[in-house]
Amino acid sequence: MSGGGATGGPCGACKFLRRKCVSGCVFAPYFDSEQGASHFAAVHKVFGASNVSKLLLHIPAPKRLDAVVTICYEAHARLRDPVYGCVAHIVALQQQVVNLQAELSYLQSHLSTLELPSPPPVPPPPPPLQSFPALEHSSASSLELSTLFDPARCGGELQTLARELMKRHQSSSSSSEPPPRMPR
Repeated sequence: MSGGGATGGPCGACKFLRRKCVSGCVFAPYFDSEQGASHFAAVHKVFGASNVSKLLLHIPAPKRLDAVVTICYEAHARLRDPVYGCVAHIVALQQQVVNLQAELSYLQSHLSTLELPSPPPVPPPPPPLQSFPALEHSSASSLELSTLFDPARCGGELQTLARELMKRHQSSSSSSEPPPRMPR
């Protein structure tokens, strides 16, 4: 190829236009002979080869690649949406940004209203056994559990369990058989 690429064939634009690719072809660096024809087809259909050629000649060579990428993107967008082109995609992205910002704001405000969980309060250390009046003057067999547990704090369930354990302890110390298993 004299101006298209290393393969010796015409560039994609010249291939699509069915013309000979000259050595100074403005399209050759940007539209290769394999996939360039399909990209150039969209560009030619939307903008026309002559208009794109004139546009690229007026742009400095270092910035032409960016211009070609933009022109190809706009051409494909115009084929998908002839009225809005790439503007429809831009508006959709802007709406997505607005929605994500609103969601972020909502989550931040919701997060700020939540309180961090505080650690459970540390229970006071149990008092020594000598401070219980019931233990000072009575044996374990005649122990009154109501003096050890505050029913309002522990509930009746704990007292019932403690009484059952005491009864089992008393019955196991008087007999040699093992205590029955507790129901779960």
